[in-house]
This record gives sequence, structure tokens and C-alpha cells, in this order.
Amino acid sequence: MKALLSLALAATPVSTVTPLSLPPPTGPDLIGTVTAHLIDRSRPDPWVATEKNRELMVSIWYPARTVRGHRRADWVSPGVAARINPPDSGYALPVTHGHVGAPPAAGRHPVVLYSPGFGLERTSGTVLVEELVSHGYVVVTIDHTHDANFVEFPDGRIATGAIEPPASPEEEEKLLAKVVDVRVRDTRFVLDQLRRMPLARTMDLSRIGMFGASMGGTTAANVMLADRRVRAGVNLDGSFVGPILTTDLTRPFLLFGSDTDGEQDDTWTTVWERLRGPRHQLEIDGTAHLSFTDFQSLFPQLGLPPDQVEPVVGTIGADRSVAIQRAYLRAFFDRHLRHRGGGLLDRPSPRYPEVTVKP
Repeated sequence: MKALLSLALAATPVSTVTPLSLPPPTGPDLIGTVTAHLIDRSRPDPWVATEKNRELMVSIWYPARTVRGHRRADWVSPGVAARINPPDSGYALPVTHGHVGAPPAAGRHPVVLYSPGFGLERTSGTVLVEELVSHGYVVVTIDHTHDANFVEFPDGRIATGAIEPPASPEEEEKLLAKVVDVRVRDTRFVLDQLRRMPLARTMDLSRIGMFGASMGGTTAANVMLADRRVRAGVNLDGSFVGPILTTDLTRPFLLFGSDTDGEQDDTWTTVWERLRGPRHQLEIDGTAHLSFTDFQSLFPQLGLPPDQVEPVVGTIGADRSVAIQRAYLRAFFDRHLRHRGGGLLDRPSPRYPEVTVKP
């Protein structure tokens, strides 16, 4: 989570500045990116009663024709950067491999939506987002306002997390149900807006997938139940919440998890039996919950002791973890949105012995 990153950055002030970096994507396509401020006037904000409309920020990442003359996008917006990275931290936050406003490449590309974990921002999956785009996908990343720690709007306003912790297990269950419902509504609103966006001509809206980390993963599954426009989905290490626990899903879905050391999440067992379409379940040895976010790459660069890093991103090497995730995520969407490749999903691979494939 960015709060944890912020604490780490604040803990080690030094006189020189070390730039943090994200691993480059492997595909042949150049990457462009733009942001969009979306306002859903049909509903008030569900978390802050004084806000009359639901406001969202999204980023659209797309294959670019050229990037000449277009600067690389920062990992987070300036206002968010100021919140999480103290001036004397000794670190500079990453820049991405996307170029702001670059002209799109010709053609129409499959579209994939990304929903982050609870409390996280749309930027937290950039390592995986860029990989898909470099291989010919358009990816739309969504901030769930007041669920995310920070969301910066074009006028400089920063919406902060506003979900109060529950007082009891019963309240927690109700709260999680509401979180999922709000996220599903957010995502369906974004889907409605895609045809109206300036980059709509680069999107093949007959081929839409979705993935997310943690709460974003269960969001993907529940969006698929509510909206048939999403043809394939991925849960990256998230426990399932909401209607997906009691409703069959007949379209392709991938459960992609961290090292459980033999202990299975009960909600995964439940949902596995609810998956009536093509289904896949994978586990990566040596990973932990935040391995499926950019923090897999960033935390090891901070020079923190292993007892602080390993509980959140595991013992696996960062580059290896990212390479594995990228390969399998791309294989899944290539199979189910492009109808090509994807054999990596079916059986253990000697290239990736760290991955357990559930038969």
C-alpha cells in the first residue's frame, strides 16, 4: 500500500536522491497514456454525503504510433507524490514507460480494465498494465474515489480515503458488500463512457477483459456477473466477496495467487466450484499479497531489511516475480480475447517451475 511506501520513504532521509524505477515492458509497442475525469451525475458519492455526484479518475493506456515530443508520465500525480514522498526521503518516485498524449497507433485493440486493491490507487498495477499495452492492448485503470487513499482531480483537489473501519464482524460483512457494490457501479459507469472517449476509435469494445489485485480481483468477478460486456476476468490474490460467492459465472476466469504454503482461501474454493466456463488457478511460490502490485518492484529498492520486505512481497526476486505474472496474465487475455496462444495456462511449465497449476 502507498501508506507503507510513504513510511519507508520517510524513514531513511539521506543527502543524495536515488531514483526508483519500474521494469520496462517486454512488448514491441510504444505506450501512450492520458487521464480522464468522469462524473456520474446519476448518483451521489456513496462515501461522502456532501458530494452530489460520483467523481472518478481513470487513465487510458494504449499502443502509440510515436512518442517523440511526448514526455514520460509520472507514476503518480504531483499532488499524490507530495503526500507520499517527503522532500528529504532520498528517493525519487518512478516515471512510467507511458508517454503523455502520444498519438495512438492504427487499429482497434482489445480493452482490459484494471481495478486496484482496497485503499490503493489506479497506479498500483502499472507494471502489469504497461506489459499488456506493449503487446497491443488498451488498458483503462480506475480510481475508486474515497476507497483509494488519494485521488487527485484536474483542479488540484485530492480526495482521500473516507471509509470508516467497521465496529464488528457483522458490520465488516455489510461494509465489504457495499465496497464491492460501489466498485461494480463505478466500473459499469466507466464501461458506459468508453464509446464517448477521444480514444474510442482505438478500442475494440467487442473484446473487453478485466483484472484487479486483492479487492480489485473480486471486483472483476462481480462486474462480470453484472455486465456481459466483460468477457474474461482475473483475480490477483484477492479473497472473494459479494454475489460471486453464490452465483455461477460462465465466462473465462483466472485465479492467480500468492504462495499459500498449503492453506487455501475458503472463498477461492467456493468460487472455483462456481466457475462454469473456462477456469484457471495458479500460485507462485515465494510470493506474498503485495507481490501482485508495483510494490513487488519498488520495496526491494528501498534498502529495507528482509523482515520488513518479505511479509509483503515475499522471498522471490522482484524481476522473476514480475516476469512470471506478465507471462501468465498475457497468456490468459491472449487466449480469451484474441483466441490465440495461452497454452501456458494448461499445465506446469519448465520455464516457470515456481508456478503451481491447479488441474
